[in-house]
Amino acid sequence: MNVLAIDTSTSACSAALLRDGHVVARRLTVMARGQSEALMPMIKAVLDESGLAVSGLDLLAVTVGPGAFTGLRIGLAAARGFALAAGLPLAGVPTSLAVAAAIPEAEREGKTIAVVLESRRADPWIQLFDADLTPLGAVAAHQPEAIAAQLTGPVLVAGDAGARLLAVLPGAVAASSPGWPDAACVARVGEDLWRTGRALSAEPLYLRAPDVTLPGQKR
Repeated sequence: MNVLAIDTSTSACSAALLRDGHVVARRLTVMARGQSEALMPMIKAVLDESGLAVSGLDLLAVTVGPGAFTGLRIGLAAARGFALAAGLPLAGVPTSLAVAAAIPEAEREGKTIAVVLESRRADPWIQLFDADLTPLGAVAAHQPEAIAAQLTGPVLVAGDAGARLLAVLPGAVAASSPGWPDAACVARVGEDLWRTGRALSAEPLYLRAPDVTLPGQKR
C-alpha cells in the first residue's frame, strides 16, 4: 500500500510516502509560518523521489488537530484536493496521537504519555495516553498544574508545549522524539486507523474559536 501523509498542524511542515510499511521518501522543515508555500513542493519532491504519480497512491493521511488554525486549513485543503482529484480515501489523524506514536515503544513502556500542544493561551492542548497509545481521555485545553495534580507514576511528556507541563511536574521526563508530528509517523498511524475503521473524517479539530476580533467587537 502506498500512503501519502501530510502535516502542517503545528510548528513544522512535512510530507512522507509510506510503501508497505516502509518510508521511501520524506521531507520535514520546522517553521512557524510559510507552510502554504512549502507544502506543495514537499509533496512533489516526495512523489518524485518515490517514483509515483498521485494515481499510484492508495491512501492519504493528514493531521486534523488540534493545532494552529491556519496550519490545519493548509494541510487539510491539500489533502482534500488530492483525495477528490484522484478518488482516494482520506484518513484523519489526531495531532496528539501522531506526536505520541513517534515515541519509541521501548521508551513508552510502563509510563503514562502526556502530549502537550501549543495553543498560544494559558491552557495548552493536553491528551494522556497509556504506553500502548490508548487514549486516557479526550484532548482538551487544560492548565498544566491541573493535569500535574492528577498524574501519578512515571510520566513521559511530548509535544511542542511539553516544557509547560515539565515545569510543574517534578519527576516527569521529556520524550526523545520531536515535539511536532512527522508525516512519516502520520502515514503509519493513518494507515492503521484506516485499516481498523478508526480514522477520523478530514475535518479540523479546532475545539474552540480562533483568536480573531471582528469589527465592532471587543476582545
